[in-house]
Amino acid sequence: TRSLLSVFEEDTASVSSYYHQLFQAMQRIYDAQNELSAATHLTSKLLKEYEKQRFPLGGDDEVMSSTLQQFAKVIDELSSCHAVLSTQLADAMMFPITQFKERDLKEILTLKEVFQISSDDHDTAIHRYSRLSKKKENEKVKSEVMEDVYTSRKKQHQTMMHYFSAMNTLQYKKKIALLEPLLGYMQAQISFFKLGSENLTQQWEDFLTNIGTSVQNVRREMDSEVDIMQQTIQDLEQASDLLYMPDPDPNKIPINRNLTRKAGYLNIRNKTGLVSSTWDRQYFFTQGGNLMSQSRGDVAGGLVMDIDNCSVMAVDCEDRRFCFQISSFDGKKVAILQAESRKDCEEWIATINNISKRIYLSENPEETAARVNQSALEAVTPSPSFQQRHESFRPSTQGRPRAGRTSSQSSAGSESPALSSLSLDSLVAPDTPIQFDIISPVSEEYATQAKSSSQGRRTNPFGESGESQSGDSEESILHQLYIVRFLGSMEVKATESVDVIYETMRQILAARAIHNIFRMTESHLLVTCDCLKLIDPQTQVTRLRFPLSSVVLCASHQENKRLFGFVLQTAGGRVDGRPVTVCYIFESNNDGEKICDSVGLAKQIALHSEMDRKASQKQRELDKAKEKQQEELNKQKQIEKDLEEQSRLIAASSRPNPPSADGQFLVLSNSQSEDSDAGEDGRKKGESEA
Repeated sequence: TRSLLSVFEEDTASVSSYYHQLFQAMQRIYDAQNELSAATHLTSKLLKEYEKQRFPLGGDDEVMSSTLQQFAKVIDELSSCHAVLSTQLADAMMFPITQFKERDLKEILTLKEVFQISSDDHDTAIHRYSRLSKKKENEKVKSEVMEDVYTSRKKQHQTMMHYFSAMNTLQYKKKIALLEPLLGYMQAQISFFKLGSENLTQQWEDFLTNIGTSVQNVRREMDSEVDIMQQTIQDLEQASDLLYMPDPDPNKIPINRNLTRKAGYLNIRNKTGLVSSTWDRQYFFTQGGNLMSQSRGDVAGGLVMDIDNCSVMAVDCEDRRFCFQISSFDGKKVAILQAESRKDCEEWIATINNISKRIYLSENPEETAARVNQSALEAVTPSPSFQQRHESFRPSTQGRPRAGRTSSQSSAGSESPALSSLSLDSLVAPDTPIQFDIISPVSEEYATQAKSSSQGRRTNPFGESGESQSGDSEESILHQLYIVRFLGSMEVKATESVDVIYETMRQILAARAIHNIFRMTESHLLVTCDCLKLIDPQTQVTRLRFPLSSVVLCASHQENKRLFGFVLQTAGGRVDGRPVTVCYIFESNNDGEKICDSVGLAKQIALHSEMDRKASQKQRELDKAKEKQQEELNKQKQIEKDLEEQSRLIAASSRPNPPSADGQFLVLSNSQSEDSDAGEDGRKKGESEA
């Protein structure tokens, strides 16, 4: 828009320079005509006074006097014609171009100055709005700054529309301002010479009539275009009223998460020292798989970073809101940006996430992105049957009055109605130590993993953190990543009710308030169908890993929905062999109930996977049994064949032996008899076994 505006402004400057020169030329014509009229009138006056002159040598010359009187009369009439011509030139030639120069061109310059002032006011208001603090006591200042942004943005938009309308109208007015003075000049000249050149006047009148008709048509077209632009300005003012607010309501202006291209102004953080940094406002836009930026006044944009296979997430900056962080594929380049509103921030995150998946390379990127996002939404949205089947993973609010709910600000002695019937000692043992920080052993495996991830393939926080973790994450069909802050953990006794999570929340928050512990360790909670992982956001190293089968309870706080916790039960953790049950409490940027739903969904998927595995194992056992049975049948058939063969041999051996040629008989030896007896016994034994 600003590039096109610069073209219009350059055209306006050229028009202003040209018409200034044209005005000077016409001013010289008008001045010359006035001078000619005055000179003619002076000539007529001098001719009339000739007869009153007393020349020493001339004497009285009546012929000369009468002749000069006729000349004076004609010249006086000609002077009157020149005076009329001067008046016509002033009205028909000088007035239109003077009005164009003094009114229209000055109006453009005035609107340009007003537009520049409104743009500067808008930039100042945006700068103040960007530096708003996140503290609640600044609500009055926040309201004033937001009202200032609304007023300056509306003023800039209205001034911009009127400025653009005036420049569009200038394209018509410059034609009129060029044709009307020429038309007036020619008509005045024709009227001046009409007394002596009727034929020439008739020829020019036809031509000038056509020109006058064209001027009228252009004027009518200009009036129609002005009416259309005025109506468009009114429609845009009505439709853009919501866009003047810096942080619009997402319910009125929905968030589009299916974008694969986006452009707009963002603030980028630049470090100026070890602990100091500055924020620069630049125009950012995506181009394929690259993020580009362009400062005001630059001809073209420059490359910020490659966002193919990058990771993007919302971050919590100390002095700014609506910030998000982009990390490159190899993790060597990180950019922290700030959007104007929550809607703009989420749309930038969704757009960069879609580009990192290379959705923009498909034939229909927006449709593909919508399908991917819908699949992800269905993956984290629990079904009614799932909610009924896993009520133990969600806090039950039925039968709990709101006044009796446990909150993070409740005192140590307050109890909810549900806890009144259940002793607190049965939930959490007294004097149980609380762990406020994540303590994970830094083994050589993690060190090697961090080193390899920094030198080789980039660690993806969505479960692809290297080959060492591919065994339990690549095959998982559910990957949900949440930004959480660890509040604390402590050992608990009961695992039958979600009240143990509420009581643990109360004790941990009370202990933090008593001991003034405000530091919290931020991590990425990755929910898969196999386990829950706490990942370091900087090094992408897994801090803790909780098997999903060990998670027995998960619930969010009843009033502060950002608090949630889960109970982990591990077998054989004590010396006596009893299971160890620990409750972990976290604070999230998202709704804790959604995280609990994701954990429950993961357990449901794991349950179905286990059922499918057992069914397939049972089917394999059945197949093995069938194969074994078939082998037994084949053995029985072989035994039957052997028995038949032995029976045939026995029958053949029991026949009388024929006499030999020398008259002697063949006599079976003892060994042959024994073999026959053994064959008979084997046949009987085989029949009995069969």
